Amino acid sequence: MADLKNKYQAIINDLDKIISDKNELEIVKSKVNELTMMFMDVIDRLTFLTVERIDKLEQEQKNIEDRINKVQNSVTGIESDIYDEDDESEDESYEFEIVCPYCNYEFVADIDSSMKDEIKCPECNNIIELDWDNDDEECSYDCSNCKSATVNEEEENYNLKNNKKEEDNEEEDNIEDDDM
Repeated sequence: MADLKNKYQAIINDLDKIISDKNELEIVKSKVNELTMMFMDVIDRLTFLTVERIDKLEQEQKNIEDRINKVQNSVTGIESDIYDEDDESEDESYEFEIVCPYCNYEFVADIDSSMKDEIKCPECNNIIELDWDNDDEECSYDCSNCKSATVNEEEENYNLKNNKKEEDNEEEDNIEDDDM
């Protein structure tokens, strides 16, 4: 801005040297001032419009960034629902109460979800195989805490109860048939 002011002053000084008639000099200086003011008004208007456009673009950019952040948050939520649970399950450990089939020692073990197949009994140091298959196979050990033994006992009780009910129903049917 100082450079512009210096150049303007240099032009006015040149006009003072070139034009000797005072009236004519004042008219020329007045016209140069008018022309300068017109250019300054145009520059001011252009500057105002440019600032307005920049403000509008900044606001639009802020709106777009807000939308992008919302979408990113949604995507992050979806990713965490889909992927993070799997990642967490790989790193998590669970406590299991285990009864050693060799010495009947009960202990709690932290077993990570990488699905160990074996664990060592802290009492007798025997290796205990862990079965993660949830099969309804019979246990190879005769233990009181075995799930398969419990299931078999429940099935037998259920079958006994059903057989008893069927026998009772047959007796009632026979009695009704005899009465007729």
